[in-house]
Amino acid sequence: MERTVKFLKEAGTYYLATVDGDQARVRPFGTVNVFDGKLYIQTGKSKDVSRQIHKNPKVEICAFKDGEWLRLAGELVEDERREAKVSMLEAYPSLQNMYSADDGNTEVFYFKDATATFSSFTHAPEVVKF
Repeated sequence: MERTVKFLKEAGTYYLATVDGDQARVRPFGTVNVFDGKLYIQTGKSKDVSRQIHKNPKVEICAFKDGEWLRLAGELVEDERREAKVSMLEAYPSLQNMYSADDGNTEVFYFKDATATFSSFTHAPEVVKF
């Protein structure tokens, strides 16, 4: 999992794919945090992406840097604990202008049954599960 987190942080922006009915939806994200030994992302409950995740928690992330790309597939599980939200907001202080752990909107999810695939045009794919 450490390699996955490092890659996502170094890439800065990754793209999260969800399903909306029969339509794929992709948008840029940037939050990634480790809490209680799990990889977390963050969004707001008021957003379409939140509703999509709750309806179908199977998602995929794609990020690219230095000629290599990462695809991270898995199921997102909401963590409603205040501590998980605080950890994310402490890791990303700029979010504190829009979110707080107690605002009723901040939402954090961790990956369950994740498969990270690292690929490039110069080496065979490498798969890591966590």
